[in-house]
Amino acid sequence: MARSTAMEAERLTLPLLIFTFLTLAAASSTNQIQILNAERRIDLSSHIVKVFLTLKVENVGTTSASEILLAFPPSQVDQLALVKAQIAIGKKKKKSYVHLEVNPTELPDTPNGTKYFRISLLNPLSSGGTATLEVLYILTHVLEPFPAEISQSESQLVYFRDSALVLSPYHIKQQTTFIKTPSTKVESFTRVEPTKLAGRELKYGPYEDRPPYSFSPVIVHLENNSPFAVVEELLREVEISHWGNIQITEHYKLVHAGARHKGVFSRVDYQSRPSFNGVSSFKHLVASLPPRVHSVYYRDEIGNISSSHLRTDYRKSELEIEPRYPLFGGWKATFVIGYGLPLEDFLFESPDGKRYLNFSFGCPLAESVVNKLTIKVVLPEGSKEPSAVVPFPVEQRLETKYSYLDVVGRTVLVLEKKNVVPEHITPFQLIYTLIFPYASENAPEARFCNLVVIYVPVFDIDMLILPSLSEEGDSFTCLIMRN
Repeated sequence: MARSTAMEAERLTLPLLIFTFLTLAAASSTNQIQILNAERRIDLSSHIVKVFLTLKVENVGTTSASEILLAFPPSQVDQLALVKAQIAIGKKKKKSYVHLEVNPTELPDTPNGTKYFRISLLNPLSSGGTATLEVLYILTHVLEPFPAEISQSESQLVYFRDSALVLSPYHIKQQTTFIKTPSTKVESFTRVEPTKLAGRELKYGPYEDRPPYSFSPVIVHLENNSPFAVVEELLREVEISHWGNIQITEHYKLVHAGARHKGVFSRVDYQSRPSFNGVSSFKHLVASLPPRVHSVYYRDEIGNISSSHLRTDYRKSELEIEPRYPLFGGWKATFVIGYGLPLEDFLFESPDGKRYLNFSFGCPLAESVVNKLTIKVVLPEGSKEPSAVVPFPVEQRLETKYSYLDVVGRTVLVLEKKNVVPEHITPFQLIYTLIFPYASENAPEARFCNLVVIYVPVFDIDMLILPSLSEEGDSFTCLIMRN
């Protein structure tokens, strides 16, 4: 009985010790760092809000520091699409930047549900040392249309909510926030002196000696007529054929996520004065495609849409598309874009037999937000052990797809990610191997045998078709044997 009681006490004490250690470590980390200067620039030019944060940090503790914490209010966590950081190395003309690893983290006893990201420094910051960090984070769906409904001739006004002070777990000696607006039309804004509006820039600060977790909410009511293009769901199917082609099929569900349109739409007014009647709408989008693209099509449920223009050169291709009607707030459009690419530009084979597919992640449409992106890479039949290397967290799973004359089906690697922005358009790599007899040099023979198996019973031939391997095991033949 006494032994079991001691074991139970030990079991309860261990988590308490771990929690106490983490609390002390977090407190020690925040106490040994202070921010000498923080400069934040918020770009509201489009519906995708980009925030550039420059931090000059100093280690005022007695031990070296290997990480810096970024804090975000809970209202922004779900809208965070991307957080990147880099550190400046060198001075003036010899200055360069090195990307740093950024990961979400949790701390005990966080005030008001604050969420954190941990920046891992390239080298530990010694006691008394300083470093300059450049941080970029992107917010989506944070601009709130107000009024929520507008007519065809009205401009779109939005609310932007944030803080005049940078939320941080560290003491900030000096800080300034700049907000860039799309136009000079600013209806109202919260004043936290010193505050200054000049042209398209709203300045908060400088503020000095602010303690940790200082927060001063502000609201800016401004005009923003940029296209609020949101793809509710995008399915990109990348089908690889070892006959020399990659076929891309993209299914879009597009919506204008701005202020909803009210009243009657007049096409006559829209076409006569589009800059006044429909200033918040958009009627065309640009998709950036790889070079050497071919067999491009653009269609919807009705059929082919001819209002598209393709421009190509040796570096890139641009497809300008126009929906059948201009999109106002709340209006939706569903369409498909398809095109082919030469296999040799994207697929490579190593001496050990592995195949490497280098392709781009993200959505080709410029200045668009994708609520849910699904990429399905359809591999040739016989592919095995597929794995993808993506520079940010994504969900991965395997499926099987059957096509013409397939026997065991084609392996499909599925990648899924939510809240995707243009900065997510980065290369990713897919690695797989191809088992015999489905290797590219034997695929025609395998398809021929499948064809014979299908058609022999039709002609009522009393034969048996069997695949056979040669003695060397390096070729695939089809034997026709009589019973």
